[in-house]
Amino acid sequence: MSNDEDPGPGVTRRLAYLLKHAQQRMSELGEQALAPFGVNGRELGVLNVLMGREPGSQHEAAQRLGIDRTTMVALLDTLERKGLVSRHPHAEDRRRNVVELTEVGHETVLKANAAAEVAETELMEPLSRADRQQLRESLQAIVAAVRKSD
Repeated sequence: MSNDEDPGPGVTRRLAYLLKHAQQRMSELGEQALAPFGVNGRELGVLNVLMGREPGSQHEAAQRLGIDRTTMVALLDTLERKGLVSRHPHAEDRRRNVVELTEVGHETVLKANAAAEVAETELMEPLSRADRQQLRESLQAIVAAVRKSD
């Protein structure tokens, strides 16, 4: 950004500005990293919630991610069309849908997570190892506090 494009310290010191621009860059890097696997960041989030867990309901997955049921159904529809998850009625409660990763879904999660890690490393490259850890821990504390208040 040239000096002519710099909005000045009144803007660039604001946390909202900094988080927005860091998130935009992370989205760009993440999109590029995940494209070969046919998923986006939201879809990978859903796959990660399902990874390594007992098959659970789509409602439980939505709660873990903090997204509404309608959005979760749309995400799962997409992931099912891609062959990454399967859904079937719960054996004891036919009103509930059980969701689980397919074998392809499991493999996709592993590969996509590795690519996402590379993207995160690229974003954090300007920071020292200690600063990277501190940023991650600080953001985790903020998110935990937000989730606790919801």
